[in-house]
Order: sequence, then structure tokens, then C-alpha cells
Amino acid sequence: MKLVVVSAGLSVPSSTRLLADRLARAVQGRASVDVQVVELRDLAVEIAHQLTNGFPGGKLAAAQEAVTGADGLVVVTPVFSASYSGLFKSFFDVLDQEALAGKPVLIAATGGSARHSLVLEHALRPLFSYLRAVVVPTAVYAASEDWGAQGLPERIERAAGELAALMTGLSTRSGPTSSETDGQHETAGQHAAGQHETDGPHETDGQDGRDGRHGEAGKREAGGFTVVPFAEQLAALAAR
Repeated sequence: MKLVVVSAGLSVPSSTRLLADRLARAVQGRASVDVQVVELRDLAVEIAHQLTNGFPGGKLAAAQEAVTGADGLVVVTPVFSASYSGLFKSFFDVLDQEALAGKPVLIAATGGSARHSLVLEHALRPLFSYLRAVVVPTAVYAASEDWGAQGLPERIERAAGELAALMTGLSTRSGPTSSETDGQHETAGQHAAGQHETDGPHETDGQDGRDGRHGEAGKREAGGFTVVPFAEQLAALAAR
């Protein structure tokens, strides 16, 4: 499998690239993947040219092809003015809008202050949802004070586990992350409910099994829509 890491760091060395590398290594620890890094800093001129003339240069075209053909993505941007950087956004502006459809993506960002951590939920997640990517539940933000502090390594490992599970098509029940454990409990409860229905009517608080089935359907379809647990979403992707 191929993992492509998109880093929008501008300096050398870059904390954005450092976070990108740590995320990539964590994914490699969970799944057998080949990693390719796309440094947007080296593509800035070609990105500007495509925005103005509509044609990508050779290096940019190769980067776009790598992203389109990847089995999963790690995308990392520095925070500028409480959002992703212009270079980061411009790269995805010149990418084909179908390129990320159904593709697992881990979003991450770096910044000088923890006050900007919500950029992940207010800017990056909506962007990749619009591009119809499958964004993993755990996003990773690293402020200056997070490096070497407790908490960041755990978030990296949790997010990497979720991305690896999506890339390999395995159910989250097979992994050790907290989100995967929650998914296992949900699935087990649904299996137990299904077994009761198959066994036939059972009296529960004065109601027969048929009423119990109606109650279960009401729980899952309350409000006119069906709630699908994350574990089942992974299983559906694996079946494709």
C-alpha cells in the first residue's frame, strides 16, 4: 500500500514536516506501507502557475498523480491567520475534485499556540469532507509546547491506528485504540440484539419480542435517519 504525506511547512527544519514524519512512522508501525512525501514548499511556483494558466508543471503533475493514486493520505499544515496556509489550500484547489473521493485522510496541523487547535475541526475537516475524503476521527494538533510533552505521542498513535485500519480495510475491532474499543462494544450489542430477534419472541417488561424489535429500529432510526457506527463504516469500506 502507498501512503502519501503532504507537508505545507515553509521553513527548514520545519515543525510541520517533523509532525508529518512522526505520523508517517506511526502508520508504518501499524501497516505495511510505502511512504512518499510531497513538500509543497518546493512546488509553490508551479502551483501559482497552474492557478493562472491552468497547466501543471512536471513536478506538480507528479505530486498530483501520487496523491490521486495513494491508498491513504497524511496532510499537515501550519496555522496562518487561524486557518490552513494559502499554499496548502492552493495545492488542493488545483487537484482534481474527484481525486480524494473515498480516500482515507489523516488531518494534522502545527501552530505556536494551543488556542488555534480548533482549526482542525473548523477548517481542515470541512475542506476534506467537501472533497469527499474519509477523514479519520482523531485529528492531531501540535503547538510549540506540545513537543516533548505528554499527550502528543498518544494522539499520534491513535490517529495512525485509525488511518491504518481504513487503509487495510480492517474493522476497528482488531485495533487497540479507544475508538476501536468503543466500536467493538457497539457492534457486540447489535449482534446480541439481532440474536434475540432471531431466537423468536421474548417477553421484556410486559412486551413481546416483536415490540422489542420495533424499539430497536426506533433507536437506530430516530429522527428519520440511520446512525451507522464507525466500525460498521470501516467494514463497509473493506467490502468494496
